[in-house]
Amino acid sequence: MPIKNVKLGKNVNIPSPELVNLYGCEIGDNCLIAPFVEIQNDVIIKADTRIQSHAFICSKVRIGKGVFIGHGVMFINDRYPVRKDPSDWEETVIEDNAVIGSNATIMPCRIGKNSLIGAGSVVTKDVPANKVVRGNPAKVTGDRK
Repeated sequence: MPIKNVKLGKNVNIPSPELVNLYGCEIGDNCLIAPFVEIQNDVIIKADTRIQSHAFICSKVRIGKGVFIGHGVMFINDRYPVRKDPSDWEETVIEDNAVIGSNATIMPCRIGKNSLIGAGSVVTKDVPANKVVRGNPAKVTGDRK
C-alpha cells in the first residue's frame, strides 16, 4: 500500500506505513493514522486528529483539529454513484473536536464543532455544533457537553 504525494506535518504517527494507502492528501501536525486506512487525494486533515484502523476517507473531505474518527468509518462523496466526473462529487466538512463512532457512514455534509456521531450511524444531513446524533438515518438525540 503506497504513501504518495502526501504533505505530512510534524510528528505524524503512522505506526504501520506499509499498511496504509495515502495519496495526494495533507495531514497536519500530531495526527495518528492507524493501519488499513485509505485517504484519497484532495483531503485535508488538521492537527491533532486520530484516525483509527479500516477508515476510508474519499476525496473532498476536510477534517478539522482534534477530530476522532473511529474504526471502519466510511466517507462517501457521491450521493448518486457512479458519477465519473470528480467535479460532480460533493464536499464533506468535519469541524474541530468532532467524534465519529466506529462503522459510521458519512455522506456529503457538514458536521459541526464538538458534535458526536454514534457508532454505526448513517449521516445524510448536516449536524449542528455540540449535538449527539445516532441511527440510520442519523437524528439528533441530545447535546454534547
